[in-house]
Amino acid sequence: MTPTTGSSPLLAQRHVARLLIGTLVGRLPGGMAPVAILLLVADQGGSLKSAGLLCALYGLASAVGQPVLGRVVDRRGQSLITATAVLLTTVCLLALAVVEVAARPGPAVALVALAGLSTPPLEAGLRALWPAVLPDQAQRRAALALDTGAQGLIYVTGPPLVAVLSTTTGPRTAMVVSAVLGLLGAAVVLSAAPSRHWRPDPEGQRAGALGPLAHAGLRWLFVAVSGVGFALGAMNVWAVALADDLGIGLLSGLIPAALSTGSLAGGFLYGRRAWPGTLTAQLHSAALLFAAGWLPLMAVTGPASAVMLTAVPGLLLTAVITSAFLTVDALAPTGTTTEAYAWLIAAVGTGQAAGTALAGALAEHPPIGAALPTAGAALTLTILLAARRRLAVPGATARHQGRHRRTPAHAAR
Repeated sequence: MTPTTGSSPLLAQRHVARLLIGTLVGRLPGGMAPVAILLLVADQGGSLKSAGLLCALYGLASAVGQPVLGRVVDRRGQSLITATAVLLTTVCLLALAVVEVAARPGPAVALVALAGLSTPPLEAGLRALWPAVLPDQAQRRAALALDTGAQGLIYVTGPPLVAVLSTTTGPRTAMVVSAVLGLLGAAVVLSAAPSRHWRPDPEGQRAGALGPLAHAGLRWLFVAVSGVGFALGAMNVWAVALADDLGIGLLSGLIPAALSTGSLAGGFLYGRRAWPGTLTAQLHSAALLFAAGWLPLMAVTGPASAVMLTAVPGLLLTAVITSAFLTVDALAPTGTTTEAYAWLIAAVGTGQAAGTALAGALAEHPPIGAALPTAGAALTLTILLAARRRLAVPGATARHQGRHRRTPAHAAR
């Protein structure tokens, strides 16, 4: 099943498949590096606690670095900034494969932090490229849904690949492969014509110090989507706890894979049709369904039901995130879209870290752990409803959203 826009399949549109695949490959270190760090430290005799702290540092540094790099991209363009970032990240990951991480924690911390901070803003950059690649609003919406749903593939394929490489050739090789894949994926994107020709909007040079954060609605939106990340982070820990409780280790990987599979399917389905109502109404409806989708998991008793039911919120996840990105596109001040997308991505990542931490602390209380994903999704819905007036897109329905905004000056035709 391939999303279609008009009579032509979306993936057959020029540059779409290349940009999507390149971005996914370029972002594989995000799913591979944390696992490789864990295995590397364990292989060198380090403690799981120190390995976990390094992984948390990598995720936090990446979340902090994305909006900063997004702002620089909005001011200086994609090619130089993203290329510099990916080269720096690659060097740091390769160095981690050489350094004795467990024996030399100082250099390891510095390399992990720098690798996270310099993580190239490929995801935000891809969203900024869609207007140049797909002039039609319906096509952009379908592409956004597809690339949002496909992000789960990073975490479905990345960790198992690290596990296989570590088992067969060692965790150092897994770290090297992670670094090389990130470099290759970024090269595919940066060498594509839309990325090479993308130029900053002059309006971005006049944006204030707050950038997209100057818009109150966007600030509330970023806080709201952190609840989505919280749900995802808590779900991962719940999956591990359930697998341990049932004595089925494989379940800890199958449950996140089920959610990612549901998200990918949701990306295909969501982008295949135009949905009624305003963009704000769509965002609220998607958040409501996403919250409701987690409720059955609190009654899970067996492995089969756990896997099947986790696919439900995954199916609805794409609708929430896609609606959020479309809202960012509509409300972000001109010339600040890459940074605004990066803030949204960082908010999800920060929420995910918080959900993981809290669920880990409550892992000995299974009923509470099972309820945490629902609580995160409910938080998202509550904040969105409270901020509904600030999030309204003036003069635009969801089907035709964006027509009130002028065509970006930097769009490469």
